[in-house]
Amino acid sequence: MLLISAILGVKMTGAIIVAPLVVVKKENIVYICRCMNEEKGILIRLERETDYPSVEHLVQEAFLTAEHSDGKEHELVARLRGCSSFIPELSLVLTVDGEIAGHIMFTEISINGRKGHLALAPLSVTPQWQRRHIGSALVKEGHNRARKLGYGLCVVLGDYRYYRRFGYRPAAEFGIVPPPGIDGRYYMAIELNPAERFTSGIVKYAEPFGL
Repeated sequence: MLLISAILGVKMTGAIIVAPLVVVKKENIVYICRCMNEEKGILIRLERETDYPSVEHLVQEAFLTAEHSDGKEHELVARLRGCSSFIPELSLVLTVDGEIAGHIMFTEISINGRKGHLALAPLSVTPQWQRRHIGSALVKEGHNRARKLGYGLCVVLGDYRYYRRFGYRPAAEFGIVPPPGIDGRYYMAIELNPAERFTSGIVKYAEPFGL
């Protein structure tokens, strides 16, 4: 195992508990453990087919109280898995003591007809684990894996106050134009790899997005 970080703070309801969590990496799994016992604690790994029902239930539950939601995000996840833009290496789950607490999916997009870029959607955390850094851990690990796979830019539609902490900036700064119907004020992008992969223009999403 390769130690890649040291201590993380965990927010608990009614109090803040700073727990010694060790982050280690083994093969294709990132572990964020309370101890060196891999069966306990928190880990990030690839989504498996056996996870699909649990993930779809989690996504549906996570968006129940979302300000901007059509209530069909879980159906979108299922459809994206079946399209050519699906990237199994970038569909990740975070588990807490073996139970799935969060999920993130990146799918391939094209910008001005050029592939090699990503869309982050959706990011879901089960209600009882929201506001405890689960989403942040998934975004950061997803970015790390996407960089290693050679992807250029990643776009996201969401709350700028949240996504800017990961380095996202208004997509307009990159010359990226969202598809019709998307409010540019909430449309952001981050450069994952060097500028030679950069291209400006209109984003085309995978067909299941309906954009």
